[in-house]
Amino acid sequence: DRLFTHPALGLLVFIAVMGGLFYTLFALATIPMDLIEATFTHLGDLSTRLLPEGPVRDLVSQGIIGGVAGTVVFLPQICLLFFLISLLEDTGYLARAAFVMDRVLRRFGLPGHAFVPLLTSSACALPGIMATRLIPDRRDRLATILVAPLMSCSARLPVYVLLTSLLFLSQPLRAAAVFVACYLLGAVTALVTAAVFGRTWLKGDARPMVLELPTYKWPSLRNALYTAKDQGLAFLQTAGTVIMAICIVMWWLSAYPRVDPTPEANQLRARAETLADADPRRETWVTEADRLDARAAQRGSFAGRLGRLAEPVFAPLGFDAQLTVGVLTSFLAREVFVSTMSVLVGGSGDADVDAGVIERIRGATRDDGTALFTTATSASMLVFFVLAMQCLPTLAVTRRESGSGKYALIQLAYMSTLAYAAALAVYQGLRLGGAA
Repeated sequence: DRLFTHPALGLLVFIAVMGGLFYTLFALATIPMDLIEATFTHLGDLSTRLLPEGPVRDLVSQGIIGGVAGTVVFLPQICLLFFLISLLEDTGYLARAAFVMDRVLRRFGLPGHAFVPLLTSSACALPGIMATRLIPDRRDRLATILVAPLMSCSARLPVYVLLTSLLFLSQPLRAAAVFVACYLLGAVTALVTAAVFGRTWLKGDARPMVLELPTYKWPSLRNALYTAKDQGLAFLQTAGTVIMAICIVMWWLSAYPRVDPTPEANQLRARAETLADADPRRETWVTEADRLDARAAQRGSFAGRLGRLAEPVFAPLGFDAQLTVGVLTSFLAREVFVSTMSVLVGGSGDADVDAGVIERIRGATRDDGTALFTTATSASMLVFFVLAMQCLPTLAVTRRESGSGKYALIQLAYMSTLAYAAALAVYQGLRLGGAA
């Protein structure tokens, strides 16, 4: 205890233990996550082959299977996280860790117990919010739930990679510095927001930690396995109800109404049919025709129409109709932004941020022919994605863990307002400063 609860050495031990926990989490969860992705991919292909062509097949393969797959893939991380936390708690160390972090987090109105949920949210806010069950006081638990999504999760990474690459072409050091700054911005904002909540709406300081440090002992594997199973089943129950409904609605908005193939795409396919199979131009023209049809379908869908309707709201941030569609569709999941922009400005819907995708998006233009991703627009969008609540499954879990939809609405409202105000300040400030 002289080591584990020491103000300085105890903090270093805590960082080492948490680093080991999350290294184990990411290292061991990769294989089952890949297996789940492969399983859902197989189910999607199977439904495509077995069901007749039509809206029912699209609903099952894209709306239900494709949508739920993006959430259930986090099940291994959730189960493994609670398994490891249960082991730490049984050893008696977790109480010491909370005691050490309490000194830091209490300054922002949070208890020491909040550190594990906040750190977990750096991987995904879903298990992070579920980990707030470790916090005994309801006021402290609500404060942690409300600020946890501000921690930069892994779903933001593709967007960060894309926008930092657009901002700093051939400047990897600056891009890396801004990348780290995104994480710091989210973490600092979470702590400051918690402090504001503690002085206003959730008025009160974090409850002082009065606890009896348990004795050290060997952990119970059986208890840890039962804990992991219970938390995993609770997560699946949410994924099988609220999250599935959300996925179906968002798929419908993106898929309907149906749009006929464009004349340009039909001409390209007709020209491709006249070429020999070995001619490389054949595949190129077919791919370009598919891209034109995908872009037309995206623009003609209800989501696309909502984008044009909402464009005046986002125009002060530097977003045109294309970027507005990307923002709206990314409310299902943040990483959808990259694939949406890839479809809208050229190429396939591949969400991998490779050099080809970056170059296509870099050359995107507005309707008047000017560059879309200027420095001011890219910076504004980066700040917006750091702070905005763009994850409907997270809102569903917030509602479940808080016991009321009111807190999910508050979370959505304050994070959206904060993101909008910060992005507006960045865009208008850079424009006034003469940024291109």
